[in-house]
Amino acid sequence: MKYVPDVSELSYTFGGREPVRSVKPGTIVELYTEDCFGGLVRDVTDLPSVVCEFPYLNPVTGPFFVEGAEPGDTLAVHFVAITPARDWAVSSTFPHFGALTGTHTTATLHPPLDEVVWRYDVDVDAGWVRYHARRGDFSMELPLDPMHGTAGVAPAAFESRMTIVPDVHGGNMDTPELRAGTTAYFGVNVPGALFALGDGHCRQGDGEVCGTAVEAAMNTVVILDVIKGAATPTPRFETDDALMSAGSARPLEDAYRMSQHDLITWTAEMTGLDTLDAYQLISQAGTAPVGNVCDPNYTMLAKVRKKYLGGVDAYEGIHARLRQTAREVSR
Repeated sequence: MKYVPDVSELSYTFGGREPVRSVKPGTIVELYTEDCFGGLVRDVTDLPSVVCEFPYLNPVTGPFFVEGAEPGDTLAVHFVAITPARDWAVSSTFPHFGALTGTHTTATLHPPLDEVVWRYDVDVDAGWVRYHARRGDFSMELPLDPMHGTAGVAPAAFESRMTIVPDVHGGNMDTPELRAGTTAYFGVNVPGALFALGDGHCRQGDGEVCGTAVEAAMNTVVILDVIKGAATPTPRFETDDALMSAGSARPLEDAYRMSQHDLITWTAEMTGLDTLDAYQLISQAGTAPVGNVCDPNYTMLAKVRKKYLGGVDAYEGIHARLRQTAREVSR
């Protein structure tokens, strides 16, 4: 199924929206996502504060109603391909947004940062994006590493959340781990799950420190499937080599604790280890990639290589099955 939304169909929340399409489990969906600025920031002279209107930022495509998905199930989303849709992308700094500036909750008397836009050249065939300094002659080609900053399902209890807010439903987690080849797992909170996706990045450093990545529209292919009767308390990710748990909260140490707690208890469940044995194993074998450190909630990941878990199959091996389907689609 192919879906390219009209501007009027873009969503700015998870929850509170009617589905744009209904799909069966196992459906391959080709979709277009607009960048976080809605495509309105096209040049270094286009300041977001001038050309964008709050709260119409960080649009997502969807939501998609996945037939048969019910609360208590898990939605599996396998990312087959993520390809920049344009030969340019943008990034920016903001006066009161980002990890190294005062905000309304971190009030300081320091002058706010300047609002500055950077425009990147994008060459998909060559596999790079080109950075240009705004206040000097320096430029540099950086490897293209497309990913999605925002993905998730509708929250529980009739809640509607702005797309910029990450939480247990997903949202704006901004982890570079959400790239092609990854399967994401989201706990289903409402009938149909109501999955939505957006915020494409040509690449992003850990933390998304300045508050924006190399923001780009994307042509993305995903496979949506349902794991019946399997609860997932916080977003999880799986690659061919690793398992990951996401935690989103403030302060940052609580996001860290959430991600580590979920990976440790998940490890104990999959391996049959005692909880403290799993705690010890993850303490020595795990890593902790950073998601965003700028949004209303921060995001941390806990990650472990599968080889350290004795070859267990998460969710009865659905990642391997979807990965095989993806390979067949890509031929």
